[in-house]
Amino acid sequence: MNIKSFSLGALGTNCYILYKEDKAIIVDPGAEGEKVKSWLSSNNLQPIAILLTHAHFDHIGAVEYLRKSYGIKVYMHEAEKSWLGSSRLNGSLLFTGEEIITREPDILVEPGPLYIEDFELDVIHTPGHSPGSISFLTVSEKMLISGDVLFQRGIGRTDLPGGDYKIIQDTIRNKLYQLPDETIVYPGHGPVTTIGEEKLLNPFVPEI
Repeated sequence: MNIKSFSLGALGTNCYILYKEDKAIIVDPGAEGEKVKSWLSSNNLQPIAILLTHAHFDHIGAVEYLRKSYGIKVYMHEAEKSWLGSSRLNGSLLFTGEEIITREPDILVEPGPLYIEDFELDVIHTPGHSPGSISFLTVSEKMLISGDVLFQRGIGRTDLPGGDYKIIQDTIRNKLYQLPDETIVYPGHGPVTTIGEEKLLNPFVPEI
């Protein structure tokens, strides 16, 4: 499995494309859907799903454009299914002054294996930044898409609705830090890192 990243929108949200052969999965298309579509077309890739790590506005801005363009389904955690249609819950009205909304997800995922055609992922419920935050792990490649939970030398903010500092610390220590040190972390913002580096160097959640 291969991975392509885009930094999209005013907040530089990382959108990821997981792909192999001629199929692809889009993760967190936060904005600039045309840019994503152009890259997929130029690489002869057919997207088969959209996955959301959580429902904050900067991660969902291009969801409806891409869902309609390709006729594909949107997957996310049940805890935030109503946030897609609420500019108050997803933060768009507060932070941008505009409504960024989309229809509810098509499929609600639970922790554990997730199979979408030939793609196999592990879903990890990683609350703390938001109640329905989830991370996607590709076990064989040891790649983790962590959303806004774990960053390089940082963690997601916890002062938004449903955020909790103690919970995000527990999530990172008891779930993400249990992964192999060589696991590559692809965060929702900023550069990639590894689990091993964060256990040693992350000032917000030092390994105990």
